[in-house]
Amino acid sequence: MELLRLAKAAQRLGVHPVTLRLWADSGKIPVTWVGRERRFSSVDVEAMKVSSVGVRVRLEGLYVRVSGSSGQESSLEAQERELRATSAGEIVKVFRDRSSGLREDRPGLDALLRAVADGSVTVVRVTHEDRLARFGVGWLKQLLAVHGATLDVLHSTKCGGREELVEDFVSLVTTFAGRLYGMRSAENRRRLLAESGQCQAGGR
Repeated sequence: MELLRLAKAAQRLGVHPVTLRLWADSGKIPVTWVGRERRFSSVDVEAMKVSSVGVRVRLEGLYVRVSGSSGQESSLEAQERELRATSAGEIVKVFRDRSSGLREDRPGLDALLRAVADGSVTVVRVTHEDRLARFGVGWLKQLLAVHGATLDVLHSTKCGGREELVEDFVSLVTTFAGRLYGMRSAENRRRLLAESGQCQAGGR
């Protein structure tokens, strides 16, 4: 009998190391601790390989979001509670954001997509579709599908009320105003540089 490290045992089973760790935590496969390292008996690994043939583990990444940068703790907690209560697999992690659903640069969403890409999340779960994004959910579904993951939406209706729609609108206007200002600034800089070049040429 051989004691295998986590990565090697997961490789023999053909699963992600996160999956094997979750199996060990839930008691689906025995684990031996060597110091702070998990080790798995080669005999147990082979037995698990036989029993898990054709079974795809559902690794859930729960995504919760509110639009405000402060407050709304109760909304985040309520979304998480509802998703946990309806879970049908292993919950890998809860990903949180405090940002408009119009924004692309969301730390929680970025971390979730990285987890999908490395195979540690196979199902993305949200209470409402607009928690994931206001627009472009179809593209996100295609991206998930590329990595063999799916989107599970608990409620078909949209969640955001009037207050959140106003915040999203303000965010959208602010973004475009910033870009317009940046374009004007760039144009002004080019004009000043051109004028400066003409003055230098005329002064020679």
